[in-house]
Amino acid sequence: MSTSNADAVTFSDLSRNPRAVAERAARLGRVRVTHRDAPDFYLTAADREDQRGQTLATASRLFLALIKHDPTARALVVAMPEVFPWVRHLTSAELRAFTLELVEALSDAAELDVDLTAQEVIAGWRATARIKADPVRYAQARKATSGDFGQVEVST
Repeated sequence: MSTSNADAVTFSDLSRNPRAVAERAARLGRVRVTHRDAPDFYLTAADREDQRGQTLATASRLFLALIKHDPTARALVVAMPEVFPWVRHLTSAELRAFTLELVEALSDAAELDVDLTAQEVIAGWRATARIKADPVRYAQARKATSGDFGQVEVST
């Protein structure tokens, strides 16, 4: 669910008039609370969030069951290019590996409240596809390396 600017309030609005903001969140389903010096957050009803969690758990269990009954994950693998067009740069084996990793990460999100893993899996495989899409970069990535390349810079 996306939230538009009309569905947002400031942290000051929340602190000045919490009842009105809570009523708005109940009416809209959720509101984004913006804060000048901190990350935004959402205010939502607990039962709505619980339903969302149950929906994710049901979807992940369905995907896991499909993979259990079809080890090649054919149905899911066939659908992946519609969801992630860049998978065309992956081999068949890589596509199956991505599909399995993603389903497992979605299961972790549903069952263990570990949400970041699914986005990490997608980002990692997208990076692989990006390199493979560029023949020059892919050839460079496949070259053997040796030695110490020094300290790694962390970018945010």
